[in-house]
Amino acid sequence: MTEKTNPSQITNINQQIDALKKQITEANAQIKKHIEQRDTLHDKVKKTRDEVNQLKTERDILNQKVKELKAQRDAVRVQVAPIMEEIKAIDEKIEALKKNLPRVSQRELQEEHAAIEWKIATTSLDLQDERRLIEQVKAIELQMSGYKKIDVQHKKIKVLITKRKVFDEQADVFHKELTETAKKSQDLHASLMEKVNAMKRDKTEADNLHQAFIAAKENNNLLYQQIRLLIGQSSGIRNQMRDQYTTRRKDEDIRRAQEEAKRKEEQSQRAVKEAAIKEKIGTEAREKLNRGEKVSWDEFAMMLGDNKDDDAKAQD
Repeated sequence: MTEKTNPSQITNINQQIDALKKQITEANAQIKKHIEQRDTLHDKVKKTRDEVNQLKTERDILNQKVKELKAQRDAVRVQVAPIMEEIKAIDEKIEALKKNLPRVSQRELQEEHAAIEWKIATTSLDLQDERRLIEQVKAIELQMSGYKKIDVQHKKIKVLITKRKVFDEQADVFHKELTETAKKSQDLHASLMEKVNAMKRDKTEADNLHQAFIAAKENNNLLYQQIRLLIGQSSGIRNQMRDQYTTRRKDEDIRRAQEEAKRKEEQSQRAVKEAAIKEKIGTEAREKLNRGEKVSWDEFAMMLGDNKDDDAKAQD
């Protein structure tokens, strides 16, 4: 991997990390929204559940009242049955009495009885005629006794019917209240079922939001994992770049040290050569002077310099 490639790869990795972080930020905003909606629905479900429980309590109270009213109505109706049986028995008795009635109607007998009573009361009769009329009255009264017995039975039936009517009215009151209470119970139950269905829908939606929250969170974990991997790659590249830089510095230090050593070696060799040349020229200059020959200024300077070196060596 070249040095030029490393920075571009780090830039690419950073761009990938930024893109993943953006996805996580957007996902977190959506997660927050899901949580808020889910919690709102949970609160709504809790409130609806409380309302459902309250409606159930009210409905159960009404149902208990319906049960009690039905029992009261049926208890009244039970009392009607014996009355109807008694009326039936009296009707049968009346039918039996009718079989022994004279062919003359009750009205005719009553009119005849009244006429004779009037005649006895308003007419001057001898003893024989009065007795005869009294016997006729007794005969008519005997014939009317069957009708009187039937009248007595009819009066009994009338009393029984009045009594039954009282029970029927009581039963109707119970039945009416029962019907109204049952209607209220049915209306409450319908309202209760609407709330139960609404609660189910809200709970399903809340569960779906929770699942979406979990899915988004799991996806975020995957994105975080990718970011960690990319950060690891970036760190590896940075470490490699640092190692390359360190190696380069070491190589550069070694090269500089080698160059410095070479320079010093060359400088030392050059100084030795120059000293040898100076010594040679100085020696030759002294030999010329000893022979009485002329020497140049440079030769004289080198000769003097050679002497100085000799004095320095002697002092050492």
